[in-house]
Amino acid sequence: MASLRVLVVEHQESCPPRLVGDWLEEAGCTLEVCRPYAGDDLPALTSYDAAVVLGGEMSANDDDTVPWLTLLKAGIRDAVAAGTPLLGICLGHQVMAAALGGTVERNPRGQTVGLQPVGWTDAAADDAWSRGRTGTEVAIHWNNDVVVAMPEGAVVLARSRGGEVQAARFGPRAWGIQAHPEADTEVVRRWAESDREDHVALGLDQDEVLAAIEAARPALVAHWRPIAQRFAAVAATDTGAKEALR
Repeated sequence: MASLRVLVVEHQESCPPRLVGDWLEEAGCTLEVCRPYAGDDLPALTSYDAAVVLGGEMSANDDDTVPWLTLLKAGIRDAVAAGTPLLGICLGHQVMAAALGGTVERNPRGQTVGLQPVGWTDAAADDAWSRGRTGTEVAIHWNNDVVVAMPEGAVVLARSRGGEVQAARFGPRAWGIQAHPEADTEVVRRWAESDREDHVALGLDQDEVLAAIEAARPALVAHWRPIAQRFAAVAATDTGAKEALR
């Protein structure tokens, strides 16, 4: 079977696919990165074997100021209806929720930064993407918004310690994760520099945050590489079934 073609929607240069991209390529995927902020036209998500929607500083509700969001949301709805495997990361997770009828708002607890625990729900154990995940794992967070109301029929697969949705199944082959499994220390360092003044005002020690992320690197890879590989496996299974029908 030919390599899986995976569309990656990148919302800004500072939020690349990085580790998740590496892991998908290791699993046999060929990535085609679309950068609408740089003038790329957004293709139909359904024209690919799978699609990944990345993070960014904007809000999932910024359709008036981010011109490609409305088209992306329509593409997400089409992809879910067609069964095209989708994975949303942070903003991508929120855009998927909003596209399908959910609600995204500022987290009243404030910005979530650095390593945070992610607790899998009972539903995660039998899900096609998160199968076998149980207990609590650590993940990198860097977000202001959260999904506060899930779309009809969506299933929560993981929550934060405060109860916020951390991972969800939005359709039979559509998943989102609020954390940043794709980010490494280099990527997060750029985010920290952008938010430095805000964090100084809050008394947050960015050096400690970055040191903790670097120290946790082996655990982060162990936790999240299988999630990317499982997504590729789901996409490969779907593609194989489609080819068998031709």
